[in-house]
Amino acid sequence: MEMKDALERKFARFGEDLIADDLVIEGYASLFGQTDQGGDVVEKGAYARSLAKGGGVKMLWQHDPAQPIGVWDELREDARGLWVKGRLLDSVARGREAAALIAAGAIDGLSIGYRTVTAAKTDSGARVLTELELWEVSLVTFPMLPTARVAAKGDTPEASHLTEIAAAFDAARQDLARR
Repeated sequence: MEMKDALERKFARFGEDLIADDLVIEGYASLFGQTDQGGDVVEKGAYARSLAKGGGVKMLWQHDPAQPIGVWDELREDARGLWVKGRLLDSVARGREAAALIAAGAIDGLSIGYRTVTAAKTDSGARVLTELELWEVSLVTFPMLPTARVAAKGDTPEASHLTEIAAAFDAARQDLARR
């Protein structure tokens, strides 16, 4: 078991269920059971204790604590991962910029800022994160979990099909990397 005090960051794409409606965004900030590019796997239930404490999770731009861009209204774990829903603030210049970048498809990532409470290493060297203290969820340019993709209102079935193909290629890449 491993304990750390440092604030860590974990990147994920918005997720297949991203909905961007004007200034309201929702999607998955973290997906359970998937190995990210840093070799970490978040286990189901890892956020439960932190979320039970309530409040305090900030919406930031690129992990910069000097640039809050909105508020998270809902955060919850479900069978798939950490789902978030919030509002970009149009009264904040960076919030307006973020909304425009999301609408244009230029920004499609979420990243969590957290402190590891409990983690363990697997025989293969992966770090399984079993309890995390969630501090913030940021909109970011480069996510670390490539298997979750953006799908906004109006996406065509063909785009969704391409997402599935991309996920299959990524799974194959990860399989080859383990060999």
